[in-house]
Amino acid sequence: MVLDFLCMFYFGLVVVMHLTDFFNELQLTVPQRFFLHFYVIAVLLTTSLVLSTWFYAYKKMTPLASEPLQFSTIASHLTGDSHMLSIHKSTTFPMKRRFEVWKIVLVLLMMEAQVLRRLYETLYVFNYGPSARMHVLGYLAGLFFYTAAPLSVGSTCALEAINYAGSQIVEFIVKGRSRMPDVEFFHWELLKPLFYLGWCQWFGAALFVWGSIHQLRCHAILGSLREQRGADEYIIPNGDWFEYVSCPHYLGEIVIYAGILLASGGFDPTVWLLFFFVVSNLVFAAAETHRWYHQKFESYPPSRKAIIPWLY
Repeated sequence: MVLDFLCMFYFGLVVVMHLTDFFNELQLTVPQRFFLHFYVIAVLLTTSLVLSTWFYAYKKMTPLASEPLQFSTIASHLTGDSHMLSIHKSTTFPMKRRFEVWKIVLVLLMMEAQVLRRLYETLYVFNYGPSARMHVLGYLAGLFFYTAAPLSVGSTCALEAINYAGSQIVEFIVKGRSRMPDVEFFHWELLKPLFYLGWCQWFGAALFVWGSIHQLRCHAILGSLREQRGADEYIIPNGDWFEYVSCPHYLGEIVIYAGILLASGGFDPTVWLLFFFVVSNLVFAAAETHRWYHQKFESYPPSRKAIIPWLY
């Protein structure tokens, strides 16, 4: 059901993106500073999923044992020692399921880092002028996407995690604080299960960080150009990945979601759906931007590609 819903969701986004081009002549626009709305919604939703899933994993999906666990050709086994977390243990969930839930905690934390950084950039890096506008359909597509993205990466356990957190809240309301068992959170034990994850997850996290660093640098370059130029003046950006492609911030976004895909294990169709949507949308947008640069600047560097260095 979740997969069907997200398939319809992303199909609707594709339709909206094409309608944006089709209805451009209608001039239905909103200020570009409304980008802020995307990331506020994404931060609120992702934070809720992170907290509920992490709480669920901590209470129900520990400990993670040290014995090897074969369930993919990439992440071949779990590593760690035999120490048991000092909370009540659950023996009703197989080790593979526990690993899956903690893996989703990591991926949701990556998504949280992404949307928090984009929120920061919108507030402090980009200087949107009063004349900067975007089409209203593009605005709606952004709202849809940043609602679907966190749900996609957490879809396999989000519902059960939210239900569990909700049941705990209801129990607290009904019983009162005095009749609830004490719950102790140990900071190290909140983080320790993440270190049991396979190298696939950590390679994905490293790829995510690499893409995030370069996207932050490229956004800083674009933000500085906004401060340098006049209202109708455009400047060719240079530096970092701009030396290779016209849209390195889009390339960084693809690398970021490739890291999320790899950290998820590569077997969740909803994350693949998210990744394919990001790639298809940004490759199309990069091609249009690249074409515009060549039309605008006669001296535009001929060696630059649109989005993939030396290829496209």
